[in-house]
Amino acid sequence: MAGEDVAGEDVADLGTTAQETASDVSGVRSTVRIKRAYEQAQESDGYRVLVDRLWPRGVSKERAALDEWMKTIAPTPELRKWWGHDAERMSEFAHRYCAELDGNPAVDELSGIIARHPTVTLVYAAKDPKVNHAEILREYMAEHMHEDVNGQAVK
Repeated sequence: MAGEDVAGEDVADLGTTAQETASDVSGVRSTVRIKRAYEQAQESDGYRVLVDRLWPRGVSKERAALDEWMKTIAPTPELRKWWGHDAERMSEFAHRYCAELDGNPAVDELSGIIARHPTVTLVYAAKDPKVNHAEILREYMAEHMHEDVNGQAVK
């Protein structure tokens, strides 16, 4: 199911379309969600991964309820500053960020996390649910997790 779940969170059922990311080698389908760090953590979030280089301002470690913080999967400081969360630069930002991800070993680490957990939530601090790097990262993972002949994702 792609779109929004009952709690209004962006959800991607991995392995179906470019906006939906792949499942793991064992054939268990995974769901990857994106969620703002300022929203309440829920059990349905599954394995929560902060994908920002900077800690979200005003959010305690307890409230964030993170399982992991992957600073190195976030855009470089130079790219982040160039972009400035400007919606008009989103397309070029996405292109540049994906180029960074192409050479980033953290992508393999995130692929492994997705493969091991039925639900993974990519946590980010940006205000806009559509103009943020977590959405691009989720789409990137969808395109870079491979599917076998049965449509099941394999790394």
